[in-house]
Amino acid sequence: MTYLVYDGSFEGFLSVIFQCYQQNLSPANICREAAFQEILFAEKQFISTDEKQAERVWKGLQKKLHRRNKDLPYRTFLSEQPGIEMMLYRFICRLFDNNFSIETDYGDADVLQLKKIERQVLQETARLLEFVRFQETKDGIYFAPVEPAFDVLPFVLHHFKNRFADQQWIIYDIKRNYGFYYDLKTTQEIVLSEQNFSAWDGKVDANLLQENEVNYQRLWKNYFDSINIKERKNPKLQRQHMPQRYWKFLPEKSPK
Repeated sequence: MTYLVYDGSFEGFLSVIFQCYQQNLSPANICREAAFQEILFAEKQFISTDEKQAERVWKGLQKKLHRRNKDLPYRTFLSEQPGIEMMLYRFICRLFDNNFSIETDYGDADVLQLKKIERQVLQETARLLEFVRFQETKDGIYFAPVEPAFDVLPFVLHHFKNRFADQQWIIYDIKRNYGFYYDLKTTQEIVLSEQNFSAWDGKVDANLLQENEVNYQRLWKNYFDSINIKERKNPKLQRQHMPQRYWKFLPEKSPK
């Protein structure tokens, strides 16, 4: 049994696909390095990330996939679902090895599952756009903590670059410990070595917030409470529209 191990990046995964074809490998499993556990009688082979190889595989996928499915491999990869690498590996191999479309072959368990996962990822992306809340810091940077179920942060950057083009901002995934910083011109991926915010709900230390930020949050909460009609309160419906795991990031849902 051969286990192929890579660095966890999408480029790394595409490099694994390239090496499978180049070396004629048929892996028993494909694992992220951080999640790999030694297995008795299993051979481990680490595949280094090669951007040129990854680009060749990606371009090949773009030629084979219908335009509505061109992002399917990337979206489903970022779902971080257990076994997603092997699922994608089988899908990609079948895609490359056939001259006909397999993308709507829902009799194939991998195709069906990948489409379901993609739908879940798109739903999570939409929720992230709805429930991001920024906090203004003293240095004029707007900071927003997030903790999506899937690693969908890369999918929302274009929206925020357009929507808040005149503001410096950081959107930070506290679950995966990385984020993106927009400096009014470009967006770059960052990892904060010094975290001056709560690891649970992302609230920035009060002494680092803009003077009026706390007042704005209080005003917003008071407005939210004032328009709330207690007699028509429906917690179940509220959770359907606003998943409870997002509440800790919302000023309007925080305790007074």
